[in-house]
Amino acid sequence: MNSGVVRRFRTVAFWEGVSYLVLLGIAMPLKYFGGMPMAVTVVGWIHGVLFILYCLALLQAYLALKWPFKRATLYFIAALLPVAPFIVERRLKDEEGLVVENT
Repeated sequence: MNSGVVRRFRTVAFWEGVSYLVLLGIAMPLKYFGGMPMAVTVVGWIHGVLFILYCLALLQAYLALKWPFKRATLYFIAALLPVAPFIVERRLKDEEGLVVENT
């Protein structure tokens, strides 16, 4: 397993998940209940950039590691759900650990 590609994808997945939770849990309430629409503008922009990086890192991992299309599709869908990127990151970390132990 190409550890650099996996590590990069894991890192982006983690931060994309954090940005999504911040957007939903902090910025959106600030906009709608606190009258601060700029919070969504800033956090939404950051989340958008991280989502694009997630997609690019996923594409790189898909091509470099020859993942099945189904796996790549599930990981893409995971980016659309609030906590799923953390599950992806943990799963990849566990797989990476198994590869290291088996070599």
